[in-house]
Amino acid sequence: MSTETNARGVQKANINGKVWKFGKDVDTDLIIAARYLNTSVPEELAKHVMEDADPEFVEKMTPGDVIVADENFGCGSSREHAPIALKAAGVAAIVAPTFARIFYRNAFNMGLPIFELKEANEIKEGDAISIDMNAGTITNNTSGKTYSFTPIPEFMQELIDAGGLMNFAQNEIEGKK
Repeated sequence: MSTETNARGVQKANINGKVWKFGKDVDTDLIIAARYLNTSVPEELAKHVMEDADPEFVEKMTPGDVIVADENFGCGSSREHAPIALKAAGVAAIVAPTFARIFYRNAFNMGLPIFELKEANEIKEGDAISIDMNAGTITNNTSGKTYSFTPIPEFMQELIDAGGLMNFAQNEIEGKK
């Protein structure tokens, strides 16, 4: 990950990672199964992320990798555990044509960057991609193709940069940027 500074002096991260593909309508039960919700410890949840979709996902992925999925990622119940587990496992970002609205908000509140890209299905598993949050582009370094997405509003980027809503609020209280 490389960084750049925004207008308020907050560093924005650019993301570079290997792609792991998942399909359409990946629900929160598939992201983190209900049987593991007896804890909210991020490190424990991370051990089981995407387990029912790909039992070896956690062992195969490397922190900094990116999930690219089809439409409606994060549908289902409104649990915050799903973005917490993904982030704790080291998933750097998620790219999909659409996200369930509650997952969309929970992801930003937990500091997990997500990007809506209608051409997400063109990106293949194993491809290396770069996401430039300032420019609003995703470059598939494997194919050489660059895609544009609507840049995330600056406030939402600040949530990500702070590591989530709670960290952002704490920084505001303490007078930090």
